[in-house]
Amino acid sequence: MEFGIVQFTSDRGLKPQVLAPLIEEAGFASYFVPEHGHIPTRRDAAHPGTGTSELPDDRYMRTLDPWTTLAAAAAVTKRIRLATAVALPVQSDPITLAKTLATLDHISDGRLTLGVGFGWNLDELADHNVPPKRRRTMLREYLEAMRALWTQEEAEFDGEFVKFGPSWAWPKSTQKQIPVLVGAAGNEKNFKWIARSADGWITTPGEADIEDSIVLLKKIWSEAGREGDPQIVVLDFKPVPEKLEKWRELGVTTVLYGLPDDSVERASGYLAKLAGKLGLAPVSA
Repeated sequence: MEFGIVQFTSDRGLKPQVLAPLIEEAGFASYFVPEHGHIPTRRDAAHPGTGTSELPDDRYMRTLDPWTTLAAAAAVTKRIRLATAVALPVQSDPITLAKTLATLDHISDGRLTLGVGFGWNLDELADHNVPPKRRRTMLREYLEAMRALWTQEEAEFDGEFVKFGPSWAWPKSTQKQIPVLVGAAGNEKNFKWIARSADGWITTPGEADIEDSIVLLKKIWSEAGREGDPQIVVLDFKPVPEKLEKWRELGVTTVLYGLPDDSVERASGYLAKLAGKLGLAPVSA
């Protein structure tokens, strides 16, 4: 089981080229960032945390572009995985996004993990012409089309939302397959989607009792004929040894923690303290 850091990026926080090396040097294995292209000022969609249209944090409207962020992090690190928690692929053109992600995987020497979401903010999705009741199908098609572009000499796709004829597109992904994880509630519907179209699950914030969910995911995964085990990434708030050991036994692959990012001093101090609690050894630059 590995440990990573998730930064709720914003134009007021530490820049990725500053923070990512600190994360790597402290001994953490991964760096995750979110995506929100814009937030409509008037919304009908309820935030999962507040239950209303009210946002719990103004960073939702200030997040940095994830791909530029991770490219900047790739340039100043060598080891940590670079990931999203979560990105919203259906808000981009799939052919253009496939090129961006393949390029990012190329320049990072195969360190990209794509964490995706279905999108809770239906008003945000609407501005990208995403039909709310078809967003799961749309996401599936985007992923399938991008995988074709990442891996096939001549790729083509004919779906409901994505269509293109035989095409050339390089670079191909450096990894044989860029891992795709889905950030969503731990229920049967989402796990069946993951077992069909992804490589693992990212828990949602505040989802504490996940043991039964992990058992259910592994059961659905096996019944779908998937080999091995799904990747499981857990958003945690405070490291508790007994809890972490239980997660390790259940097959959790990565545990993520947020951090203060308003100054290098605070971030460095927090990372050192957290790494000590987790038993991580510092890595020399």
